[in-house]
Amino acid sequence: MLPEISLHVLDTAENSVRAGAVFVEIEVAVSTAEDSLSITIKDNGSGMDPEQVQRVTDPFFTTRTTRKVGLGVPFFKQAAEISGGSFQITSEKGKGTVLTARFVLSSIDRMPLGDMSMTVHNLMVYHEEVDFRYRYACDGREFVLDTREMKEMLGDVPLHSPEVSAFIMDYLKENHREVSGGKKFCNGKI
Repeated sequence: MLPEISLHVLDTAENSVRAGAVFVEIEVAVSTAEDSLSITIKDNGSGMDPEQVQRVTDPFFTTRTTRKVGLGVPFFKQAAEISGGSFQITSEKGKGTVLTARFVLSSIDRMPLGDMSMTVHNLMVYHEEVDFRYRYACDGREFVLDTREMKEMLGDVPLHSPEVSAFIMDYLKENHREVSGGKKFCNGKI
């Protein structure tokens, strides 16, 4: 199992890219009042048929031809459920996939969120052919970063250029801190 939720997000978003998605939405929502941490990853990739959706949480099922096991989704599901949370995948062939993992925030068995700034930065910078929309919310405060808006403002300047890459990382870190408002459970490394 991966040691941080952010690494599960990275693995799942990479699956979206491999599935031909050109737009991926990642949402992280923390509610201390509801004692929950919710992760939603939605893409417009190739999607899965009902049989694949039923089997995707089986570690001995994968659509990849380079190996015979697929542990990412089953481990993500296990991580959510072990905390007392839940896990759901919906998908439609040719339309895309939505994955939602809910964790009990106060559970001693909940793994840390990890470095979402680094995860989102790497996805945006290293997959410029894909547009990403990232939303981070905590107790009524939130911020959004959308590569479609950035690309429109930047014109021909690539996201992987050193200045833009550094800006994206700084923007993510600063906004995670601002949204957290100093709350223990609302920082970028829960």
